[in-house]
Amino acid sequence: MFTNEITKRLKIDYPIIQAPMAGGITTAKLVAAVSNNGALGMIGAGYLSPAQLREQIREVKELTSNAFGVNLFVPSEFKMVDEEIEKANNILNTFRSQLQIDKEPSILPSAEKTFQAYEEQIQVILEEKVPICSFTFGVPSIEIISQLKERGIILIGTATTVVEAQAVENLGMDAVVVQGSEAGGHRGNFISLHEDSLIGLMSLIPQVSDHVSISVIAAGGIMDGRGLSASLKLGAKAVQMGTAFLTCVESGAHAVHKEAILNAKDEDTMLTNAFSGKWARGISNKFTIEMQKYNSDIPNFPVQNTLTQSIRKASAAQNNKEYMSLWSGQSPTLARNETVEELINRVIVEANINY
Repeated sequence: MFTNEITKRLKIDYPIIQAPMAGGITTAKLVAAVSNNGALGMIGAGYLSPAQLREQIREVKELTSNAFGVNLFVPSEFKMVDEEIEKANNILNTFRSQLQIDKEPSILPSAEKTFQAYEEQIQVILEEKVPICSFTFGVPSIEIISQLKERGIILIGTATTVVEAQAVENLGMDAVVVQGSEAGGHRGNFISLHEDSLIGLMSLIPQVSDHVSISVIAAGGIMDGRGLSASLKLGAKAVQMGTAFLTCVESGAHAVHKEAILNAKDEDTMLTNAFSGKWARGISNKFTIEMQKYNSDIPNFPVQNTLTQSIRKASAAQNNKEYMSLWSGQSPTLARNETVEELINRVIVEANINY
């Protein structure tokens, strides 16, 4: 019942994709465990250098002979305004002092180096013959798409609206992840404005399915077999699950992050741009709540992401959840501390009952 065009194309037994969570969560152990248990493991390479990406791809290959993929952040132009950065630093210094962080100057990103690293990541994917590549924060250029497709690499885009999904299809990509407003982590909007892209997943799936012919992959708040069966009934061919895998034993998420999700209530998540300059959903804490009044003073991604790096790092080192980016979807009460194998088996059993 779960076999369809996307499972055949991705060479997986079940229509489940592990969301490519950047920042150390998607360890080689997690990715391989997902792929070894009939679903699709994905490396979240957004913050990896090309060398780190190559190393992790090779680690995954040692742990599984099954298909897996890599997700990349598509960079966009950004400006660094000295006055804006100074203002942001003045706000952040309060938090730095609370964490007893030495006020070392941040090494700010440059657009040129960001684009260069992205192009080098593409070369790594080509050279290492990764079978599947997905993109978020935008869409790759026609040239990059052509390069990847020439090698037979399956391409997956990310969209938060029908218009964005159509843009993904029009570029010749093979499938689209439709990200509902329930999803944890960063929003994947790239055409629609943030405020206009907050469509609930159960509304988004059938609308996108009616307007594109490529396979639709549903993402946002899906934690169990009920979410999988509901998504398939509405027109999706697979689901992408993040938070459910984040609390798994094999996940590289910080123990404090896992505990925050496992102990959270349904109303505990919020959208914030405080950590990175890009809107994202996570468990609210002291930092996200206090930073709300500064929304208009926050530099864009990746500048703010660099400025808050020392805060997030120190908070994690001190096991202090109040200043960490605790990304989570809107269904934290459904999260469990279990192995990848247990999660996938449970989801499939539940989906069979509910389908």
